[in-house]
Amino acid sequence: MPETSYAPPPSKWEELKAEIKEAASSLGIDDVGFTTAEPFLYLKNILQQHREKGFESGFEEPDLDKRTIPALQSGDKPESIISISVAYPSKMENPPKSEPGARRGILARASWGQDYHHVLREALANLEEFIRARVPDAVMDSMVDTGVLVDRAVAERAGIGFSGKNCSIISPKWGSWIFLGEMVTNIPFPPDEPVQEGCGECTKCIDACPTGALVGPGQLNAQACISFLTQTKGFLSDDYMTKIGNRLYGCDTCQIVCPKNRGKNWNHRPQLQPDPEVVKPLLMPILDLTNREFKEKFGSSSAAWRGKKPMQRNAIIALGNFKETAAVPKLCEILLREPRPEMRGTAAWALSRIGGEEALAAVNQALETEQHETVLEMLGRAQEKLQGGLEQREDET
Repeated sequence: MPETSYAPPPSKWEELKAEIKEAASSLGIDDVGFTTAEPFLYLKNILQQHREKGFESGFEEPDLDKRTIPALQSGDKPESIISISVAYPSKMENPPKSEPGARRGILARASWGQDYHHVLREALANLEEFIRARVPDAVMDSMVDTGVLVDRAVAERAGIGFSGKNCSIISPKWGSWIFLGEMVTNIPFPPDEPVQEGCGECTKCIDACPTGALVGPGQLNAQACISFLTQTKGFLSDDYMTKIGNRLYGCDTCQIVCPKNRGKNWNHRPQLQPDPEVVKPLLMPILDLTNREFKEKFGSSSAAWRGKKPMQRNAIIALGNFKETAAVPKLCEILLREPRPEMRGTAAWALSRIGGEEALAAVNQALETEQHETVLEMLGRAQEKLQGGLEQREDET
């Protein structure tokens, strides 16, 4: 495809930029910023070091050039990047109570309401339509989360907000409760200035991170991040399971403690409002969900993308952390009959947290037939802890 070039007076693109900013809210966008399509040269070295330290999650685009050099699929020369943000709620109205016998888990706020990928794609499609009505031959490539560029780097350079020590973009107006997306285009929009604000001396997010995954200002070891851990499949260490608490998907701790988010809650977009029974669901029913039932309950949320297995494992973890005695029969059933080894091992761990003779009996029974090496190790630790707990109880009486 031949390269398309524009050479009108700069004021034309300044005017279009102003029009876009004026129309942003009606397009489903809360903030919009513009930057050049120059490569993010500083970023490549940072990403390389991140990889060498083993801090990547594994969900990233592996080609660092693609992540740092903006491009258009058509082969046209990229001139600008438009960064957009959409604000989401941080508070739930009338949240249901988590009580003994009716314990509940929690989904991170980014997975409340409709899947943000759809919300952002719709907003970017609206923006594309708006631009095409004014510049019919413009070339535009939009991306959301799954795109190759680093959303936060684009947003920072485009003036959406500054890069916080918690690895979030923090907007002076919206805080860090924002979703990010971007559009690469061959229109040479005048760039915006980056936000001249920062975290200062504050380290509340680093201090509060449950697993120490924030290894420094703006440095995240994704492998230790609870948000990442809740999305993995398979076994988790005893320490990580304890620190997950009742989180079923994601973690908001580093944003909740951020002073820049104080008092910020956005409920102006109905499609992002939470259904309390979905985002703070009862734990026990999750353990029996079929694939169809899981999709019916959680399918519209971004929390559904990894399927039901991680969430069911996380529900077992939460019941163990609650020391929910009402869950013991179900956990014993999982331990003795569940075909998935990570579920059996996690159930053994949860039973060891709850304690009691019924739990020990199930663990002893499982030890007679279990063949999976990791599950056997977890059963051994559970047996030791349960026996110790019962002996201590006898001593006290």
